Amino acid sequence: MADIETALQEVLKTALVHNGLVRGLHECAKALDQRKSLLCILASNCNEPAYLKLVEALCAEHAIPLLKVDDNKKLGEWSGLCKIDKEGKPRKVVGASVVVVRDYGQQSAALDVVKDYIEKQK
Repeated sequence: MADIETALQEVLKTALVHNGLVRGLHECAKALDQRKSLLCILASNCNEPAYLKLVEALCAEHAIPLLKVDDNKKLGEWSGLCKIDKEGKPRKVVGASVVVVRDYGQQSAALDVVKDYIEKQK
């Protein structure tokens, strides 16, 4: 598993199952401020500059790793903000500009890929 997006998707799915995901600005800001966060994922196409600034500042202040993805609809789908139809295709996807992982759930190869990626970003 070399692709960071695929690995990140897997990590988010596992965290969601283990109730370790926080979505939305208010909840994420609280989780970041309480230092209960292991990882923060921010969508680059968020149209509110103050939103981006706040999340980036909180991550920098509390030394929480920040990853950026290009699309908030994709991030919303990965974090479970959609319905899955009979064919297994996502429907009614809601965008999520920020998602915070509080609990990875369990160790996996995808998690190792994400952690390695974060280490290389420093």
